[in-house]
Amino acid sequence: MYGRDDETWDRLTEAGLEFLIECARQSRPTSYTELNAQLERRTGIDGFDFGRQDERAAMGYLLGLIVDRNRPETGMMISALVTYTGGTGAGAGFFNLAADLALIPRRASAEQKDEFWVRQMKGVYAYYSAARES
Repeated sequence: MYGRDDETWDRLTEAGLEFLIECARQSRPTSYTELNAQLERRTGIDGFDFGRQDERAAMGYLLGLIVDRNRPETGMMISALVTYTGGTGAGAGFFNLAADLALIPRRASAEQKDEFWVRQMKGVYAYYSAARES
């Protein structure tokens, strides 16, 4: 998928989830750019080239894998922590995945999307804050 084999996707998923959990424990969002740099550093695998549409889609695919792995434990979409540089919000893929999971309506309003995104972020922070205190 996207020119990467299953073993590579597994390594990227594990490293990405580990990094997002660290962010959650610090109650801070991250950017696609920072996540990409962390993936390279932690795995030694070439990062995603955001100048290419297929590579942006590949990052979205990875975030879906991370959510699939983490959501059964947390009930949340940990990918909510990943925003555009400057923290301007989640990407379209986040909301598409949420709709695929029937967490928001397929044609959710901008307000519904923003409220959902904020609930997910706060839920992830709360989950990992509580886990840290245990």
